[in-house]
Amino acid sequence: MSRRGTEIRLATRGSDLALRQAGEVKAALEDRRFEVELVEVETTGDQLDDALITELGKTGAFVRSLDRKVLDGELDGAIHSMKDMPTEQPDELVAAAVPERASPRDVLVTPEGIALDELPSGATVGTSSLRRKAQLLNQRPDLTVEPLRGNVDTRVEKLLAPTLQREHERRTEEEKERKGHAGDDDYEFPYEHTVEEWFENLDEIERRALERDVETEYDGIVLAEAGLQRSGLAHHVDYEPLSTSEFVPAPGQGALAVAMLDGELATDVNAVLDHPRTRVETTVERTVLAVLNGGCVAPVGVHAVIQGENVHVEAQVFSEEGDEVVSIKRDVAVESHVEGAKRVAEELADRGARDLVEAARSDPTEAKREE
Repeated sequence: MSRRGTEIRLATRGSDLALRQAGEVKAALEDRRFEVELVEVETTGDQLDDALITELGKTGAFVRSLDRKVLDGELDGAIHSMKDMPTEQPDELVAAAVPERASPRDVLVTPEGIALDELPSGATVGTSSLRRKAQLLNQRPDLTVEPLRGNVDTRVEKLLAPTLQREHERRTEEEKERKGHAGDDDYEFPYEHTVEEWFENLDEIERRALERDVETEYDGIVLAEAGLQRSGLAHHVDYEPLSTSEFVPAPGQGALAVAMLDGELATDVNAVLDHPRTRVETTVERTVLAVLNGGCVAPVGVHAVIQGENVHVEAQVFSEEGDEVVSIKRDVAVESHVEGAKRVAEELADRGARDLVEAARSDPTEAKREE
């Protein structure tokens, strides 16, 4: 396709989170004198609900449509959340750039900002991820883990809605009570603000939550910290980070990737946008996932961190209910990190991880998409 100078057109999904992520990439490229146009593309995953995606096993449901635009020459590249990307990619496509990763951690979001061990026995926790469900039940088998679907904003609204709605109801009843005691000097209104004033002081997401119908009342939900940060919600909700050793993140969590046709433009983008440390760490994570054939539909966590001349790798593979786990911690040399990651994966497989992955892949009944 024709280009003038350094103008490039990049595909992105149209969700709020995807557009914010794409905006980060656009800004970084424009700082280096590229002219960037973002083009919204609807994906298969956007057309189907989460349950149907799971039933059909649509690995890459949120990626393939964007990549097709690149392969067909309609667009120059596509911006992806790395953890959505299949480990098998068309030979013509390369990850031209992997920008510096945001937080890879998961977090527990609750109305009160309490920690996981402070949740009462039998508390209901929402997640769309089979990995997170297994990890939660492994740590707290007394919990009830229920599906939680929708974008990050929607999930937070579903969590906040019951508490806010009860508070609104209490305040409304007290205002009615105050009107009934008009002129009664002994009556003391228990709130500093009226219902209207209270409502005006709420954040926008809290106002939306008040209007939401609630099917399941959650005591907490588990999300990626990067999603909260990029959605602009991290300062508006109470949350506690989860240990990356006990809750090993999904491979590539927090990282983005720009997929392009292999060529001069991809080389130019790589030179200005690629973060070598993030590329090495996420390559290790995705290599382990690929060898285990985990795709995005199995309870697998892999987290890699460069420490000097080595990459420290932690991995967990669970049964669906979290009662079985194969875990490993190893150091592999940075200079041979791909081969080292393969050895880590083979050791996991030999210890029973491959059987757990295959069991998960054969059961299409759980929601497995992560955000």
